[in-house]
Amino acid sequence: MEIKKYFTILSLFCVFICCSQDKETAKKTTSKEQPILLADPTIFYENGVYYLYGTTTGDFPNGEGFQVYTSSDLKKWKGPVGAQNGLALKKGDAYGTKGFWAPQVFKSNNKFYMIYTADENIAIASSDSPLGPFKNDSKTPMFNSGKQIDPFFFVDQDGKKYLYHVRLTNGNRIFVAELKDDLSGIKEETLKECISGVLPWENTQNVSWPVTEGPTVLKHNDLYYMIYSANDFRNPDYAVGYATAKSPLGPWEKATESPIISKKDVGINGVGHGDVFYDKNGKMKYVLHTHFSNSGVSPRKAAIIDIDFEGNKLRADAKSFVLLKE
Repeated sequence: MEIKKYFTILSLFCVFICCSQDKETAKKTTSKEQPILLADPTIFYENGVYYLYGTTTGDFPNGEGFQVYTSSDLKKWKGPVGAQNGLALKKGDAYGTKGFWAPQVFKSNNKFYMIYTADENIAIASSDSPLGPFKNDSKTPMFNSGKQIDPFFFVDQDGKKYLYHVRLTNGNRIFVAELKDDLSGIKEETLKECISGVLPWENTQNVSWPVTEGPTVLKHNDLYYMIYSANDFRNPDYAVGYATAKSPLGPWEKATESPIISKKDVGINGVGHGDVFYDKNGKMKYVLHTHFSNSGVSPRKAAIIDIDFEGNKLRADAKSFVLLKE
């Protein structure tokens, strides 16, 4: 009886240990596989740290502001780590009451700026740190002329500043205008349409409101490159293409090889709306979002893919595609 009792106790102890180990293993596995749920992402690099911002699409409502994650190697991410409970910009500190979308962060004169969408208008806020808090005491949009989203700030080699953005006029159309030197608004007389969705790959569902959005602009070998996304973001065919121009104001010629990033390339639906950044070694990359799965759109996931120039053409390396994880 004593021996039987001993073995019973020993068996229970072993079961307890195994269960504990299983729970611990499950906990570790879960934490390793936690995706970062951000749409319209952008990455800003400063002093050895990558800062990841975007439209929140998970449990945290995008009506509260912008979260920020950090990493030193683009593999392990911490966050959200914004100055205000994870938020880099919090509703009430700057313009906007809802729909905080598509931020971009840049540095000018030792100050950090966030240009973003809220209430389907474009606003700008500043901070002394990439972690925030980003604030704008005036709490007003940059301009009032209809609905605009998806801002992108670009400085040319001659120092002129430009704002690429999307205007909601018979579709999502990409426009550009020169910015005032103090960033308070645009020079209205320079406002010009860049592109709209007229090609088959840009409107695969033949909708009456074609979408081109999420512009990023850079310069290479005296050519200006606009990387953009097309189709409604809920469409599995949401994808990334590009156009080129000899002037920041256009005219723009769409690349015949577009799209350069699509579900066909990476095997995941709804890939697009991102931003170019360069890693510590100067390698060009593109951060973007995907659908949550092949059967569900939201919450959208953040990912990175390598892109580079081959002569005057842009190429994406599908094998480098990786989802970002906490």
